[in-house]
Amino acid sequence: MAARWLWLLALWAGPAAAAPPPPDAEVTFVLPAGRRECFYQGAPGNASLEAEYQVIGGAGLDVDFSLESPSGLLLVSEYRRSDGAHTVEPTEAGDYKLCFDNSFSTISEKLVFFELIFDSAQEEEEEEEEEEGDGWVEAAEPEDTLDVKIEDIKESIETMKSRLERSIQMQTLLRAFEARDRNLQESNLGRVNFWSAVNLGVLVVVAFLQVYMLKSLFEDKRTVRT
Repeated sequence: MAARWLWLLALWAGPAAAAPPPPDAEVTFVLPAGRRECFYQGAPGNASLEAEYQVIGGAGLDVDFSLESPSGLLLVSEYRRSDGAHTVEPTEAGDYKLCFDNSFSTISEKLVFFELIFDSAQEEEEEEEEEEGDGWVEAAEPEDTLDVKIEDIKESIETMKSRLERSIQMQTLLRAFEARDRNLQESNLGRVNFWSAVNLGVLVVVAFLQVYMLKSLFEDKRTVRT
């Protein structure tokens, strides 16, 4: 079993300190036959972690998947699946363990793609900011309304940025589906070509044997004495 570390978070001061979520990750790797690969990803507390994976190459297009929390609690356990998507919310501070198991396959290796997506969970802070903002707007004087408009524009830009990032993630997921389908089509094409060549070879051999047998029927094997 091989273990790999992805990204480690810097230490934060304590529960009150807000640590930024780690960057999103996209990993594609080859899982050999009879092997188990594990990855470790550090995560802050009170955030959202979304793990998505797909088997995009290899016979059967299936793999065993498991996800464990930093405290060792088994959150997800799946067997012989080609893809999956799971969300952990809120997250526990520490290192999450993601494992992909191909022990059941003795011959075929698998090409696996997975993606980790982090989102900060700041609902309480946002609600407090909204309440403070509403109270401030009520007490604001007319010349301060421009600042309110700027805040609205900033909020719209942040929302647009979040949606664009989600669109990029969906496009990445669709590319993984496309790669899996393309690998499957190429594998089927190789099989069709191989068996077509075998059938053609058999037909040629049968045709040669038929011609030989017909020719042998008309040969005169009697000995001629003079």
